[in-house]
Amino acid sequence: MKNRRKRVEVIVELIKTQCISSQEELARKLAELGYNVTQATLSRDLKMLHTTKVPTDRGTYIYVLPDSNSLKDKLLASGQLDMNANYQSGFISLAISGNLAVIKTRNGYAPGLAYDIDISNCHEILGTIAGANTIFAVMRDGLTDEEKMEVLGRFVPLKHYIPPF
Repeated sequence: MKNRRKRVEVIVELIKTQCISSQEELARKLAELGYNVTQATLSRDLKMLHTTKVPTDRGTYIYVLPDSNSLKDKLLASGQLDMNANYQSGFISLAISGNLAVIKTRNGYAPGLAYDIDISNCHEILGTIAGANTIFAVMRDGLTDEEKMEVLGRFVPLKHYIPPF
């Protein structure tokens, strides 16, 4: 039996290079490569990788991985990464209403960006909820509009900000 680390690397490569729509399909592809896994093991691996199933233009679903890696995660968590230098691809717009920020992305990109926001441990953001193309980020009470913009500007380009009416 091959080790877990290598199996997870193969899973990542398969998800990045192929349109995998189910655990059964992924298990078949892994078996073809010599990795026989149970559904429970595969489910744990997918959860550990923070995979998300997102709809395609054809009405089916595929697995996607968050756009991050372990080095980026460590830098975000420690506050050492300047997100202004490398914005999450797929970002579309930002709108703020009260203490709620609504971030729009291309289909499939929201989970990765939300993960980046959450892993940063930003004190001013209480948490995020991500769908396939929308993120709701809850900001702490008492922040000024300027403070909200400064915080969110760490993750998204402010030129796409939609001011409140």
